[in-house]
Order: sequence, then structure tokens, then C-alpha cells
Amino acid sequence: MIASEKARELRPNDFPGGVHPPENKHQSTGEPIGVIPLAEDLIVPLLQHSGTTAIPLVNLGDKVLKGQKIAEADGFISCPVHAPSSGRVMAIEPYPVPHPSGLLEDCIVIRTDGDDAWCDLTPCEDYLQVSPIELLDKIRDCGIAGMGGAGFPTAVKLDPHGGAEIDTLIINGTECEPYITADDMLMRERADEIIAGVEILAHILDQPERVLIGIEDNKPKAIRAMRKAVEGTRFDIVVFPTKYPSGGEKQLIQILTGREVPNKGLPANVGIVCQNVGTARAVYRAIRFGEPLISRVTTVVGKALEQQRNIDVPIGTPIEHILKYHGVHRGLMQKVIIGGPMMGYTIDDQRAPIVKTTNCLLVPTREELPPAPVAQACIRCGFCAEACPASLLPQQLYWYARADEREKLQAYNLFDCIECGACSYVCPSTIPLVQYYRAAKGAIRTAEAEKEKSDRARDRFEFRKLRLEKAEKEKEAKREARRKAAEQARQQRDQNPESPTAKAEKQEADVVAAALARVKSRQEDPKQLLARAQRTFSSAESRVERIRNKLEAADESQRDQLAAQLKAAEVKLQEAQHKLTLAERRADRDATREPNQEETNAAVRAITKARASAEARAQMSDADRLAADIEALRKRVAKAETRLQKARDEDDANLGAFESALEKLQKKLEDKMREQQAAQDGKQ
Repeated sequence: MIASEKARELRPNDFPGGVHPPENKHQSTGEPIGVIPLAEDLIVPLLQHSGTTAIPLVNLGDKVLKGQKIAEADGFISCPVHAPSSGRVMAIEPYPVPHPSGLLEDCIVIRTDGDDAWCDLTPCEDYLQVSPIELLDKIRDCGIAGMGGAGFPTAVKLDPHGGAEIDTLIINGTECEPYITADDMLMRERADEIIAGVEILAHILDQPERVLIGIEDNKPKAIRAMRKAVEGTRFDIVVFPTKYPSGGEKQLIQILTGREVPNKGLPANVGIVCQNVGTARAVYRAIRFGEPLISRVTTVVGKALEQQRNIDVPIGTPIEHILKYHGVHRGLMQKVIIGGPMMGYTIDDQRAPIVKTTNCLLVPTREELPPAPVAQACIRCGFCAEACPASLLPQQLYWYARADEREKLQAYNLFDCIECGACSYVCPSTIPLVQYYRAAKGAIRTAEAEKEKSDRARDRFEFRKLRLEKAEKEKEAKREARRKAAEQARQQRDQNPESPTAKAEKQEADVVAAALARVKSRQEDPKQLLARAQRTFSSAESRVERIRNKLEAADESQRDQLAAQLKAAEVKLQEAQHKLTLAERRADRDATREPNQEETNAAVRAITKARASAEARAQMSDADRLAADIEALRKRVAKAETRLQKARDEDDANLGAFESALEKLQKKLEDKMREQQAAQDGKQ
């Protein structure tokens, strides 16, 4: 039985809801798919697909060829990007892109050279001789992404290692959105390439039981072309009544198979893979000729244009360049819409380029697509619920979205909404329901991302806490083991005090005790500190008194200088008073204080340092020891000179003692230097 006869036996199902807006498809199907002159600059976004942004492989000023990979996929759900024409890289920077947010995205700007020269390609004569894994790698490397929806990477959808049993391959040729005819014209003119791509897809999926190609009955020419192309194959062309949004993935699956994709599920969960006709053709071109996805068929339509048609346009072509070659009337143009009037979105910057998912440029006049009137209050008519193809409750979702009740939105399956716009289309109050749903989805995704980030941070903190606790327990266990070993050693020493170990420990303890005694002896007696503070205070007080007397007897020329000296002396007196108070407190508090653990440790460190210094000195020659002594004396003389100068500035009562100490150090230094000179003369 041939494919066309089998197609008559298939009875399509229906899906709930749906609407019948004016189709407006005849305007752009009057002439074949055309082309326009190549733009001077091609703006190639690094993110034209679902997933992560591609990573640039080129630098500013690099020359590139048509089809050359200029950005590599970053991760599993990502796509590489290729040069749509030959030229030179002029910029890698944020640029306007076709997106509802209107935000800038990183793009590679290529200044075309007009040669349109291809890079080397790797065609495949017979795909049947290539394994499905290798074909998937080729599709991934050519940057093929879904061309009829969100641009999900095709290789990820087709991955046979997903674990699901695939028994049905569906090719989506529905194109239910008003005005858009890109897939219609593609099926009319390039049906053979589409079917060749379907054969490759079926081979990758290990020849599923059924291959269904769904087309709405408002495309008779496309249906005839596709039926002719499938002759001699086992593929089925399924024609069904026109109703919006039958092109939705879940709706098309229900129409063709009667199966329903579960909530938050994927088509693979019910054994189905769904691909667009444009994607199937891109797969064929990638495998057979090695061509990456660098152009697509796009509908250019709207009464504000002199010419309405479909064009095969390089990806990265600026929208303003396309409008220029279709005779746009700026005075009549209301706006530029990416997509159709139901699911499309308006762009404000016409420098934005065509990307892999741009299936239509709609440029209507104000009469053709009047602005939406001001929204009024909901009258609870229920029309939105009747039109919803996902069997949701749009009215409830609207109220919860306005109230930002996210838990209830998810309980009412907000994310099952395909944003088709049917509810907004039938709403008598002209409430932009889909806009509320999009905003709510964005808020929920942002909150979930923040929660995931917070959860990861909490997990890291808890792991670190556990790790530190484990380390502390291990340290405590070691300390306990050392304590037990020390206790056992002490008991053994007490039982046998004459053992070598006991004697060694006693000797070490005596050394530590002696060091502590030296530390304590070197510490200044609180009484000595108090006496010094009293002398300093008395000296400062006397200096203030002397300067006051001089100031009273001085003439006008000296009074300013003496006044400054008096002020400085009074500051010194206040400092001396403060130090005296501290010394008195310390004398009362520290009279009987014993060295603490820190001082004990310092004593042990001092012993260790002294031993190391003694050992190092013992290994020196006589000349080196003499040189080291001279260097140490020079440092001590420098410090003594600094202290003496400070004492003179402060008019310290102990000035004579500082002078005497400096003279002794200078004499020692002179003696050592004479000794060094004598040793050098003796060698000569």
C-alpha cells in the first residue's frame, strides 16, 4: 500500500479549545522563495538556541570563510555558531537581538567581502554507512537547532541514549500561526530535501514504527508536493482541519496519535520525537553536503511593505536591511513583529538580526493590526477557559499572577501554558493574559534559580562544617592519646624514678624552670616601673614650671616660641601623668602575678632560639664571630643614640645614665674593631 493510500486511512484526533483567527497567508505565497543582496555587516548572536551561550573561537580582525565555525557550544544543551558568509570579524560585543526583553546579547559582527567563499566541507554520500552516533555528532557540530519553536538543539532531542523507547517520529508541517508561510513554501518547493532529512532522522532513531507528517488542510499545494515526495516510502502524510494552535507540539501529538504528554513531561515520555520540516531539511543539508545552519526561509509580510514574500536569508542579516529591499513605508508602518500576531513580539531596534528561529517579519499598518484597546475588568465569561488548548483555567491563573501567588500558579499548572495567545484573542475585556503568564513564569524561574543557588551555598557550608567537625574530632583524639601517653609515662616515672627516661624528663623540666626564672627576673619590677614613671612625671612638671618662668620674663620676640614650647611641655606632662596612673595600677595588680602559659611558651621558644644561636656560633670561625660581634654592637650603639636623643628632647632626669651607657657601648665597639684590625694585620 503506497503512502498516499495509507494517509486516507488515518483519522486525526482533536484537541480541546482552539480558535480560528484570520489566516492572512495568501499575501506571501504569490511568488517563489526569493533572495536579497548580501548585507554589508552580518550580526551573528552567540545565543540563537535554548541553552547556554556559545564561546567565540575567533578574534577581532580574523578573516573567516562561509560555513566556518566561529563559536563553540558550551555544554550539552548548546549549539555552535558558523559564519553565514566570508569576510572579516569587525567586533565581538553586545548588540541588539530579536528577543522580547529588548536586552543586548554578545554577537560577532562580520564585514562581508562579497566573495561568499565557502570553507572546506565534509559531505556524506551514503548516511546508511554511518552510525547514528556519528550522525548526531555531525548534526551537533553543524549547529542544527529547532527552526519552528524555541530552538532546542536537535542533537539533544534525537539522542538515542535518552533511555526512552521511541516508536513514533512526527514531522511538524502545521504552521498554524496567521501570516506565516515559511514552512508552507518550503514544503512546496523543497519537499524532496525535507523527506531526505526525515529518512536520516528515522535512521538515527532506529527506524521507529511510525513516521507521521502533519499538515493543516489550508495548504493544498504543500500537501500535494509532500505526498509526491513520500511516494515509495513508509511515511504517512496526515492532513487535518485548520485550527489554531494545532502546531503546538503537545497539540500536534494529540491530533496525530491521541496520546497526551504528561504535565511537566516531554514527548519522549510517551515514545515520540517531534521535529519541524525546516529542521528536517537542515539535517539533510548538514549530513549530505556538510553545510552548517547558516540561513533559513523567513516570511516577510505586512501591508506596510511593497513586496510580501518568503526569502532564503543568511542568519545575521539585519532586519532593517531586509525591510529596505521590500519597500517598507515608514509612515504607514505601525511596528515590526518577530513571528505572528498571536505569539510574536515587537522589537524596537531594527538593527537586530535574523536568527535560527526567526520564521517571520510582520510589518503591519495601523488599520491592518490595530493597537489593542485598554484592558477592562474581567467579567468572568469563561471564554478563555473554552479556548485554552492545554485545558487550563486562564482566569484563575490571571488572578494568581496579579497577586504573585506563585505556589497556586504552579498548582494550577502555569508551565503547561504554551503562550499561544488564544485566551487573549477571545477575551472581551482585552486583557493581555499571556503577558501576565510570561511575567509570572519569569519571576518563578528567577526565584527557583535563586533558591537553587542558596541551596548549593547551604550544602557547601554544611559540608565544610562537617569537615571541620571531623578534623576537630581527629585532633581531640590525638590530644587524648598524647594525654594518656603522658599520664602513663608519668606513672612509670613515679614507679621507677631512676630510669633514664625519668631523668631526662626531670632535666628538661629543670631547664624550663630555669628559663622561666630568667624571664621573671628580666621582667621589670612594678615598683621600678612606678619609680621611673614618678621620675618622668617630676621631670615633666619641672620643665613646665621652668618654661612658664621664662615666658613671664621674656620679651615679645621670644614669647611665641616659648608659648609653643610650653604647650608641648604640657602635653608631655599629661602623658607622664597617664603613665604614672597606669604604673600605680600595675604595681597594685601584678605584685604577686606568676608567669602565664604564654610566657612559659615564650621562655621555651627563647631557649630553643638560644640553643640554635649557640650551635651556629660554635660552628663559626674566629674572624666570623668577631665580625658578628661588631655588627651586633653597632646595632646596640644606634639604639642607644636614639634613646639618648629622645631623653634630651624630653629633658629626662636620667639623661646622665643614657650618656654613660652609650659611652660604654662605643668603647666596646672600638675595642672589638681594634681586635679585628690586629687579627687582619697578623694574617698579613
